[in-house]
Amino acid sequence: MKLQLFTLLGLVGVCTLLQPAMAQDKKEIKLPPEATEFYEPEVKVVKPGQENHQPPADAIVLFDGSNLDKWESEREPGKAAPWKVENGKFVVVPKTGGIKTKEGFGDMQLHIEWSAPTEIKGTGQGRGNSGLFFMGKYELQILDSYENDTYTNGQAASIYKQHPPLVNAMRPPGEWNTYDVVFTAPRFNSDGMLVSPARVTVFHNGILVQNNVTLKGPTEYIGIPNYVAHDDKLPIHLQDHGDLVSFRNIWVRKLD
Repeated sequence: MKLQLFTLLGLVGVCTLLQPAMAQDKKEIKLPPEATEFYEPEVKVVKPGQENHQPPADAIVLFDGSNLDKWESEREPGKAAPWKVENGKFVVVPKTGGIKTKEGFGDMQLHIEWSAPTEIKGTGQGRGNSGLFFMGKYELQILDSYENDTYTNGQAASIYKQHPPLVNAMRPPGEWNTYDVVFTAPRFNSDGMLVSPARVTVFHNGILVQNNVTLKGPTEYIGIPNYVAHDDKLPIHLQDHGDLVSFRNIWVRKLD
């Protein structure tokens, strides 16, 4: 028994000595964005049916076609959202920065409709790009993926750089797409340790594309996701990626 105890203590000591070196090596690793992109398996294309969802009685309406009073500037919190409201929708104003909700949310059911620009510019990630960030950290990709090739875990309805959609349910540019999402926020204990990761289910134009998938951590463009403790309720963000993406009919139901 004593021999086993001394052996165990020795192993603990060796691991302790190696930790600084391992941490130093980790800091020195630099990955290009391509290192976390993949193109296979190719996502099957499925044509969506027609649909229209109205907010239920217990929903918080974040945009009803009239104004962006429930939103604010991402760059300058407290200031009005700088995007343009017109004809019952709002449109990204490039280079003004993203927008976020004034209210924070945790677990939620969310409905949002969006449309890629009718004038097609660019290819891949440079075409009709935006993003829906739950808690400002976990991105559901918004992208014109109609006959537009890119890495599969970066196309529309992907959990960006983590989970590709089960199918490609995109409508053509100029037509409205719908996301219906159930998001479960991560849980942390009082010491900041992860108790349970975030999960998400997504229907794109009525088609299941993310089936209660587990998120590996907040969205990272380069590198591996890693959870860091944060508040249990945070704003929803929409990304300014420089493209004229339109939005309408946004509502959310609190599930916590």
